[in-house]
Amino acid sequence: METWLPPEGMTGKMLAFAFRESGGYRLRLTYGDQRGAPGKTSDGTDEVEVRFAKLVPHERIEQIVTFKSNDPAFAGEMRISWSFESAESGTIVTVRCEDVPAGISPEDHQTGLNSTLSHLAAFVTAAG
Repeated sequence: METWLPPEGMTGKMLAFAFRESGGYRLRLTYGDQRGAPGKTSDGTDEVEVRFAKLVPHERIEQIVTFKSNDPAFAGEMRISWSFESAESGTIVTVRCEDVPAGISPEDHQTGLNSTLSHLAAFVTAAG
């Protein structure tokens, strides 16, 4: 996940991980160019706490993501649902996000999700 989850321009460091319902992970994202994108948790970093709300093997992962920030526009909880559907050429991955913090523009959010999905596809292709 450190490899494919961070969007373009960021790196990730997994600080804790427990893959089970009610388990979760803590991830620190660091900006490559800290001049143009100040972190929301500290200078140059975003840190998130993620709880696995529901795990349905081979079908769905539901997460509750808690953003840590002193700025209320970037703090709060977001729900992310990942669904997986078998397809002839592999797996179709669909991501749905609810309650995205107000400080994250829809365009930036979509760009980040597209980047993450692109990284995931490259990761899976290289591993397969």
